[in-house]
Amino acid sequence: MQAHGKNIKIFTGNSNPKLAEDIADILGVHLGDSEVTRFSDGEISVNINETVRGADVFVVQSTNDPVNDHLMELLIMIDAFKRASAGRITAVMPYYGYARQDRKAKARDPITSKLVADLLTAAGADRILAMDLHAAQIQGYFNIPVDHLMGSPLLAKYFIEKGFKEDEDTIIVSPDLGSVTRARKFADRLHASIAIIDKRRPKANVSEVMNIIGDIKGKRCIMIDDMIDTAGTITNAAAALVERGAKEVYACCSHAVLSGPAIERLEKSVIKEVVMLHTIDLPKEKIIDKFTVLPVAPIFAEAIRRIYEDVSVSKLFE
Repeated sequence: MQAHGKNIKIFTGNSNPKLAEDIADILGVHLGDSEVTRFSDGEISVNINETVRGADVFVVQSTNDPVNDHLMELLIMIDAFKRASAGRITAVMPYYGYARQDRKAKARDPITSKLVADLLTAAGADRILAMDLHAAQIQGYFNIPVDHLMGSPLLAKYFIEKGFKEDEDTIIVSPDLGSVTRARKFADRLHASIAIIDKRRPKANVSEVMNIIGDIKGKRCIMIDDMIDTAGTITNAAAALVERGAKEVYACCSHAVLSGPAIERLEKSVIKEVVMLHTIDLPKEKIIDKFTVLPVAPIFAEAIRRIYEDVSVSKLFE
């Protein structure tokens, strides 16, 4: 692929090399020759083994666990490309870490998602490509272009193919008030109604279901959220739905963070199936029979092609 006299080059850190390989294969280019290793004291060492002068460089790196290592890998790679005279550098972040710290919820809180935006810009990123930011306003933390991809159309397509569309027994459930907009857009694609779980969070990674708004009795419930972390919210919500008469409960998310007791909770839960996107590369020990992982390489490859050719990315979701 060539445009504007520049070459497209895809590179990857250590967070999700499989996704980067799949993106490169779809675009018909080779994956860039680079190495991201560690010095003996744990410092990150980056070696770029091919020229990037004047190239349109895309660095694929989610900032999932270990978050700080993957973030530093991305920052150092961006710095290396900048100093090697890359024409334009796009940080492709399928999962943008630190996104939950997006505002001051109480006195003396940091706004870490803004700090990460500043770090990426200072390192030399010219553009950001991400999927399902935890809060849409994070786009405004950058003074460079941000292309924000939506994961819900991919998740909706999966359930449509399973026969959930226009099924009177199907209802889409928002696991909290913050996900209502996401649930509504998802429900529109399936022509389904929605329900909302009213919960409270006494402390971080702990949630308690208080009430359910909507008629879920005898229904197949699909809960949708941007991420599943410790799975406390999603499993508690599923149990509450079944207690109140739901026939079946499914869960879906864009980002399978799955930290701490998440796998055990999901395995023991009443959830029939958990559908997630491949924004985070799960190790084999975290894959259980309930999980269905959908590929995101095709949509990222198309977005990269559109950015490279200077055509609209938003058209992907019309």
